[in-house]
Amino acid sequence: MNPEKKIKLLREDIQLHNHRYYVLSQPTISDFEFDQLYDELLRLESQYPEYDDQNSPTKRVGSDVISEFKSFSHVEPMLSLSNTYSEKELLDFDTRLKKLTNDPIQYVCELKYDGVSISIEYKNGILVQALTRGDGVKGDDVTNNVKTIKSIPLKLQGDFPDHFFIRGEIFLNLKTFAELNSQRKKKNLTLFSNPRNTASGTLKMQKSSEVAKRNLDCYLYYIIGKNLPSKCHYENLQKAKKWGFKIPSEINLKKDIHGVVSFTKYWEEKKLNLPFEIDGVVIKVNSLIQQKNMGFTSKFPRWAIAYKFKTQQVETILESISYQVGRTGAVTPVANLKPVNISGTIVKRASLHNADQIFKLDVRVGDHVFLEKGGEIIPKIVGVNLAKRNLFNNQELIFINRCPECDYLLERNDGEAQHYCRNHNYCPPQIKGKIEHFVSRKAMNIDSIGKKQIEKLYNEGLLTQISDLYSLRKNDLINLRGFEETSVEKLLFAIQSSKKVKFEKVLFALGIRFVGETVAKIIVKQFKSIDRLLKASFEDLKMADEIGEKIAYSIKEYFADEKNIFLINSLKSNGLQFELEEQLFSSQILEGKSIVVSGVFFKKSRSEIKNIVEQNGGKNSSSISTKTSFIIAGKNMGPKKRILAGQLGIKLLTEDDFLAMIY
Repeated sequence: MNPEKKIKLLREDIQLHNHRYYVLSQPTISDFEFDQLYDELLRLESQYPEYDDQNSPTKRVGSDVISEFKSFSHVEPMLSLSNTYSEKELLDFDTRLKKLTNDPIQYVCELKYDGVSISIEYKNGILVQALTRGDGVKGDDVTNNVKTIKSIPLKLQGDFPDHFFIRGEIFLNLKTFAELNSQRKKKNLTLFSNPRNTASGTLKMQKSSEVAKRNLDCYLYYIIGKNLPSKCHYENLQKAKKWGFKIPSEINLKKDIHGVVSFTKYWEEKKLNLPFEIDGVVIKVNSLIQQKNMGFTSKFPRWAIAYKFKTQQVETILESISYQVGRTGAVTPVANLKPVNISGTIVKRASLHNADQIFKLDVRVGDHVFLEKGGEIIPKIVGVNLAKRNLFNNQELIFINRCPECDYLLERNDGEAQHYCRNHNYCPPQIKGKIEHFVSRKAMNIDSIGKKQIEKLYNEGLLTQISDLYSLRKNDLINLRGFEETSVEKLLFAIQSSKKVKFEKVLFALGIRFVGETVAKIIVKQFKSIDRLLKASFEDLKMADEIGEKIAYSIKEYFADEKNIFLINSLKSNGLQFELEEQLFSSQILEGKSIVVSGVFFKKSRSEIKNIVEQNGGKNSSSISTKTSFIIAGKNMGPKKRILAGQLGIKLLTEDDFLAMIY
């Protein structure tokens, strides 16, 4: 047999045995026999380098040092899920979804793995890229490290689509985690705290050869692509098993929400019997068409939800209380605790939120307190063990009245629980917090500077306000510790590039209270420029679509501060965008019209049609009312909407009618 053919057969053989061992748990040869095949392939690949293949099973061991992880955009955002904690909330979820469709809803139930989310791209059956979740919009490229995970196929088998993405969770099973800690103990190294953090840290290691030694595992549970074999989520996963993916056997299809409730109850009792950690159950609508029609909120898919199990509660001692100041001036009390292990994590601190929470708990320094992780993530104090309270510890805790950072007198607005430091322009953590927000990815996206660099530049007197970013010079930075020439040039380039960022993101970056990403877009669309926004009266703002009194007051309060006006003028003079690019709109043909888009479309997707509405001056609305100008009605538009449209005399346009109107 010629060497090329022999190498090809060995690779196929080893890939098959890897799949049987790591995915199916059904090995058909001994470890010794597998090692012989593997060693022979290594020998032949070394002898005939002209037949090298980056997807050979021998490449899983990894080798190259990764200098840095590059970020790439996800084909679709990796959104987090809204959480629910009770049977009633699950039933409410079902009730909400039934209002969005007249068809029966089937649900797919999946275990919620405590690991690291991953999105993997395949082209022509070959793994080409793997991205972490990142911020949901962009993730880090960890392809080399992911290729070391033996349960993730490098090449697929069967009738797979030409191009698709599959998402899942990378984790460490409990046995592997215990073995790692056993090895570390023998070497007198610090033990890993929990499997989840260990998996996360491992995936971002610089040497893929070290990643390979950790024996990470992966379950895949969601597929994205244009030519999927089925219009149902569950059926696609069953197909993916045949392509070589490790799909969880616990995934279950339920015909209604009552089956979902039974599934959650079963696994809440049985979760400790699993060989890996879970913290709940994920529930998804099975029909991909229903998923598309139900759509998304600004943060979550409407068609999926996470049911979280009851949290573990532990007891520890409250040793002291400190206070943190955020970028808005909000002062948050923080409990400093005697370190305690909760759900695999050593917890030393927990938020006490505000003065009302302290009063409600009647918590005092020295108390034995009950602690749990809210949603298995954020530690919080939920009560005090009064039986263990020292008889002499009867002094109530009084909330501070001056800022712990700048000694400014704190204020508390009527109807609000939070205390605020109003020394916005001179309180150090507020200044640094504003700069951190300004440079963040969703704002100005100056990704070459982070919290540590901002702290350093602030302490050096080079960055005492946002506008100072645009005055930074290479000579100022190059001699600072931690600022190498390459990183300085990258930072200065990113700062210059930020001058092209659109007005809506600049407005969001200013950090005006209550003006988030969505509100900033609405304001920019309606007022067009910062000058018009400055001139707008309180009534003008309040009457604008979806703004209201609270946001209007916050905007007027921000512009009433001369220092904020000085900042805006300074940013203007540095070339930042403070006007809407009118070319974003194809026309103003839909100016002043409120439009509902409903149903399934064929020439354009729903999101594309909604973009066309906005690009031509219209406003998308999710509900039908007397203000609705017309409805773009696709296939399978709900009969309830049709009846309501008829009752209100609202015109229905087909997809072709609408596109003809625009083009």
